[in-house]
Amino acid sequence: MLTFNLDEVDEMVRFDYSVTTSADRELAWKVFTNIFLWRRFSDMYGDIEWRSGAPWEIGSRLKIELIGPLQATVDHVITAFSRPKCIAWIDHALGNTMEQWVQFEPRESGGTTIRTWAELTGSTKMVAGNPVKDFLEKFMVGWYDRFCAECDLMSRQELQLR
Repeated sequence: MLTFNLDEVDEMVRFDYSVTTSADRELAWKVFTNIFLWRRFSDMYGDIEWRSGAPWEIGSRLKIELIGPLQATVDHVITAFSRPKCIAWIDHALGNTMEQWVQFEPRESGGTTIRTWAELTGSTKMVAGNPVKDFLEKFMVGWYDRFCAECDLMSRQELQLR
């Protein structure tokens, strides 16, 4: 018989966030899926590269090197991909596992709502001197806000070219 102590089970951390961009869904999707732009959204990123499989195909692996305020490697495994609606992955880093989904929803008034949620569990409780939940929230809000600002900029540039 398998038994375990509930006091020893890692607490799951959940994060939900949504933000809007003036960019249409196709442009937001195009920006998001271009990993070469991701360093614009976070100064924590070092090398970002596909390790196996075709980019964004289910089962493909994406490696992200974190360079500050901590050094680590994050290994993403793509678990869902439906262009241009959603992307999901499971990643592993610092003794933690995180599942994350990102959805791209067109708005009737124009633009796109980006919704993301993540669930994190594992042994790491503190990151860079902060509780992991606080660190994750600050990182994700900053990343998605900067991503949408980039989408807004590209949308304005696209309109000027018309």
